[in-house]
Amino acid sequence: MTKPKKTAAVKAPKPKPPAPSKNVACWEDDPGDPKSHPQLMPITVPAPNQAAQPLPFKLAGKVPAVAVYAPGTTEFRFYANAAALRRTADFWGKIVPTGTKWEVGATLGVILDDGVDLNAYYTRGDFQDAAGLHFFHEAVKGHTYFSGESPDVCCHEMGHAVLDAIRPQLFDAQTIEAAAFHEAFGDMTAMLSDLQLPSFRQEVLAETGGSLNRNSRLSRLAEQLGAAIRIQHPDAVDADSLRNAANSFFYKDPQTLPPSAPANQLSSEPHSFSRVFSGAFLDILAAIFKLQGASPTADDLLKASQDLGKLLVNAILTAPIVPDYYSQVAAHMVTAAQTAPFDGKYKDAIKAAFVRRGILSLQAAATMSAVNARSFPKAALTASAKDKAPTSLPKASISAAAYGLNQASLIVHTAEDAKRFGVTSASLGMIGSVEPRSAQNAAESYTEDLFQRGRVDVGKHGIDSTGTPHRLAFGTHVVVEENGELVLKRRAFECGFAFD
Repeated sequence: MTKPKKTAAVKAPKPKPPAPSKNVACWEDDPGDPKSHPQLMPITVPAPNQAAQPLPFKLAGKVPAVAVYAPGTTEFRFYANAAALRRTADFWGKIVPTGTKWEVGATLGVILDDGVDLNAYYTRGDFQDAAGLHFFHEAVKGHTYFSGESPDVCCHEMGHAVLDAIRPQLFDAQTIEAAAFHEAFGDMTAMLSDLQLPSFRQEVLAETGGSLNRNSRLSRLAEQLGAAIRIQHPDAVDADSLRNAANSFFYKDPQTLPPSAPANQLSSEPHSFSRVFSGAFLDILAAIFKLQGASPTADDLLKASQDLGKLLVNAILTAPIVPDYYSQVAAHMVTAAQTAPFDGKYKDAIKAAFVRRGILSLQAAATMSAVNARSFPKAALTASAKDKAPTSLPKASISAAAYGLNQASLIVHTAEDAKRFGVTSASLGMIGSVEPRSAQNAAESYTEDLFQRGRVDVGKHGIDSTGTPHRLAFGTHVVVEENGELVLKRRAFECGFAFD
């Protein structure tokens, strides 16, 4: 019996490389959950200039030839990331004080795929990490999710870097509201960055009918990453995204909240509590847009986004860092709205949104009505980076007994700037305003939250027999020894949820 002849293997033709171009393909916003609906169609934009000033960045590795690549390729992911980051850098670069530089150096480093994780983070690079932005990938139920491909995730993480550049004191501030505001700023950055695209503005207006604080592609943040996390932990993220700014959350003293909770409830965890401020922000954007005229257009939406960005930065530069930071930023936004070039046009809309969310109490809003805007500090619109406050916060000692550390005390950075306005948030349990927390009390509360959630890497400073050395997959904070004392320092701001 003769053996059958082997048929020569037919080699598949190699795909032709895309034609050279001046444009690249990318996503408008997050491409969405690939398992629940078809992904969006990419758009084409001019090839992003990573080195453009004033906020340059640099993706690690070889730069692909400029061309329109297909989704799913490494080259597409590269330009999807770079285009999103350029959008954010261009937006904030026109608003932040002249001379603003990254805290990590002249150029913000970016690692497009730093390993396996459903996460992304910004770090100053003080603890063995490369300084800058880190993105990851992970396979879940047969699909590989790349966090660096989503404009929402990319812009959110660059938002952390921008906020660190203009208000570096927030990085180590040991208070729940400072950390939560950092997360809210990332989400606000993602929304504002998306709105710089004409096509996206048109689509959002069509989807919402002009009422921007409705559930839409604008309000839903990081749908794809949220879908991947939801498969493994169904109650950890919102039902349609990682976080949705079209929410109904009302302020509650975060020190009275549990350190974690299902996504439909508030907790003191910064990503969770951030939704109070980002929800108010979306309400303000919707109100400012409608104040542009009788029938506001997509161009009016662009102006609304730019005006709101200016007001936000103005408030960040002037608001003191205190435990009740939300109310101080809100008060400074209201006051900034009374200065040129806004001259009070947006004041009532901003105040009303913050009152509805409880970020400003009714008593605080009444107090703000009597503020003389002329006495307000130098505005962000005319400030320069030289006007930046000192980068360090005061330090305080808290007891380390409950944390299983090998010393009796732990040094933390406290939020105790002097207030310009005696305002605070609404009290949920009684009539009036919430009683402000002391800086020491706020630091102790946030430190306890971090250890309870397993977010602190104690290194060699823990006592295994008395402490709880286990931590989650990603430690946002690190205990280090300086001059014979143990000091708690932030390692990074990350966007995912660690469970392992």
